[in-house]
Amino acid sequence: MTDQGTPRLTCPLCQGTDFQQETGRLDSTWGFTSHKMTLLICVNCRYILHFYDRNSIFDFD
Repeated sequence: MTDQGTPRLTCPLCQGTDFQQETGRLDSTWGFTSHKMTLLICVNCRYILHFYDRNSIFDFD
């Protein structure tokens, strides 16, 4: 926890606290659904944490 009482994200593999943020998209096998995700990549060990953003069956971008 930080001084303000808010939790700080840590890598479950190496306990690092520095992350590179990227966005990603995962499509279903047949392409009917698309899932937008935020990816946080640990700078120390490159472990990727996936955070689900939203999905839509009408999002064909």
